[in-house]
Amino acid sequence: MLWLRQMRVAIVLTDNREDRRLYHLPKPVFGPAPEALLQGFAELGEPEIHIISCLQKPVQPYERLAPNIHYHALHVPKIGWMRTAYQGCIRAVRRKLREVQPEIVHGQGTERECALSAVLSGLPNVVTLHGLMAEVVRVLRAGPGSFYWFSALFERFALRRAGGVLCNSNYTETFGRRYARRTWRVPNAIRRVFFDLPKQPAVRPGSRCRLLNVGTVYGPKQQLELLQLCRRLRNTGLAFELDFVGECNAGDLYGAKFLGEIESLKTSGWVAYHGAKFGQEVVSFYDNASALVHVPNTESFGLVVAEALARNLKLFAFRVGGIPDIAEDVEGAELIAEGDWAELARRITGWIKAGCPQPQTAAAVMRQRYHPIEIARRHIEIYRQVIAQPRP
Repeated sequence: MLWLRQMRVAIVLTDNREDRRLYHLPKPVFGPAPEALLQGFAELGEPEIHIISCLQKPVQPYERLAPNIHYHALHVPKIGWMRTAYQGCIRAVRRKLREVQPEIVHGQGTERECALSAVLSGLPNVVTLHGLMAEVVRVLRAGPGSFYWFSALFERFALRRAGGVLCNSNYTETFGRRYARRTWRVPNAIRRVFFDLPKQPAVRPGSRCRLLNVGTVYGPKQQLELLQLCRRLRNTGLAFELDFVGECNAGDLYGAKFLGEIESLKTSGWVAYHGAKFGQEVVSFYDNASALVHVPNTESFGLVVAEALARNLKLFAFRVGGIPDIAEDVEGAELIAEGDWAELARRITGWIKAGCPQPQTAAAVMRQRYHPIEIARRHIEIYRQVIAQPRP
């Protein structure tokens, strides 16, 4: 254990203050999966972690997230980002790595600079595939020269150069194997709050069934299509309510149309959009719901599926991407062929008429598979393997 405690790992990770332009916030903001992984490292107390994030504007210094987790925010002007193939970010990260002197560099995600910075660091490295940029290009029909087209190009470059690729599902691993010299299947962790926060009282017997959809509102998540389906079900006399939780960009055509539909139904009382929710707030929405309905046409992992099942929530989801890895053979999880809206309607209708029964054992399965400590331990094993292997 002495050697393990001395291992030093640099993780190149997106600080969501950059994506959301919230530079005034006093501390870094990470996505749910990286946040959960860091919780596991913090609880283990090892290894020594140095998070490196690039931002286009200076932010308030924030040195440590835990005794073994250091944070470094690097100011990189806009010219050093996509328009120069992230050269400013790559060079800034290299300078910080010379200072930190890690044994291995972990690039979290292939959408922006993280994977490129890791594989061009000159050090042993791994990359995590969270979402597939090539698949986003296909679904959104992103043309040559677009952001996602370039992201897919950089993704392939990074995967080929990486010392290994961590894939969060069979779906991402199948893609990663086309380019990577080595892959590992490592699912995303679920944040501790989903395991530690006491379960809130379930929907009261006899009360109206409440359906929930969680996720950023945009085309591939198909919230508009779900809303239209639920409107048809309501018109048949089926009694239920529907809540949407997640970010929505009113400047985006799909987002604007979704918000318009919500506004037109505002007085009906059966559907509501609540915006983005975080931490205990989103847990409360899960606990007050009767079922999660998740209907994307592409999904690399499906963290909201795991989160819902971790709260013993009924699930209806399309069988796409990494969702079957999470939900197959789990009590209360019903998977439907992608795009089969008629079958989805039939399943939801039958379940509501049966009284909206809830699963009892799903949470225990999720704890065993996706607890932060277990996922952190798996990462440490992989770091040790990569550090020990001869450099090409």
